[in-house]
Amino acid sequence: GDAGDAAAPKSPGGLKRLDLFRLLGRVVGKAMQDSRLLDVGLSPAFYRAAVGGAALSLPDVAAVDPELGRTLARLDAAAKRVAALRASGAPEAEWRGVTVDGAAVADLCLAFTLPGDDAFELRPGGADVAVDAANLGEYVDAVVDATVGGGVARQLEAFRGGLRDICQPAALGVFSASELERVLCGEGQAWTPELLSECVTFDHGYSVASPPIQALMAVLCAYGPEEQRAFLRFVTGAPRLPPGGLAALHPRLTVVCKQPSGAAGGAAGADGAPISAGTTLADKDLPSAMTCASYLKLPPYSCVEVLRERLGYAVNEGVGSFDLS
Repeated sequence: GDAGDAAAPKSPGGLKRLDLFRLLGRVVGKAMQDSRLLDVGLSPAFYRAAVGGAALSLPDVAAVDPELGRTLARLDAAAKRVAALRASGAPEAEWRGVTVDGAAVADLCLAFTLPGDDAFELRPGGADVAVDAANLGEYVDAVVDATVGGGVARQLEAFRGGLRDICQPAALGVFSASELERVLCGEGQAWTPELLSECVTFDHGYSVASPPIQALMAVLCAYGPEEQRAFLRFVTGAPRLPPGGLAALHPRLTVVCKQPSGAAGGAAGADGAPISAGTTLADKDLPSAMTCASYLKLPPYSCVEVLRERLGYAVNEGVGSFDLS
């Protein structure tokens, strides 16, 4: 039977591949309708083809599979050289002598099957058809079609069908692929102390001037993209911010003082300073979060180094768990 009608490996309930694409379309449509962020790694080429109806071509293969795209680009350049030589009336020995990375086309030992899947024949009996200089162009076109053309047409239509159950794909046509990515998946943002001071609420013992908050801002502003994604997933449940950045986050990010487990119920440390000023009594504790409220409960660590280590541990080990909620 057709691969689209087969059950996808490890799919819930044995859903067929086309059913999964239809479900994905519905999920994307509902997320757009309800202004929810999704953590999905859809390529710009997918957005253009599935939503905008664009016909994909060889350059788009590199966006989906960079290594395959680079290989096909070299084969396509060789096929164009062969075609140019044949059109100019060059002897057969000359155009058959065109090489790819120094090797004759016939010596590449290619057949008309999809790279990486010898069972997927690009034409009837393709496994027994060798690729040579004469049919190299046909081979490249066939691989491109199987990868981003006719080979995925049914899956794209299934996605559009699921999307149409919620909203009309044409209504999303006003967005570019990059804009759709930001609307659906959010965006990253460079953080500064000034931005965090304006867009984050500090409460329950903390103010923007509290030493643990100053340490927190120093740590967050030093985060790279992956660390920022992990922190946001820990605190908000989503790896990126909505369009508009931190200022557009709802509920607003809030950081409150978490009573140290070693404080024995007091509001001050051994030296009489407020607990929220930072204390070694908190240094063994972990921060916790309530993702539904964008709420970070931060112990008043004694220094920035301890805060960086404890927060990093919680973010990396506590994601996907309710142990630190």
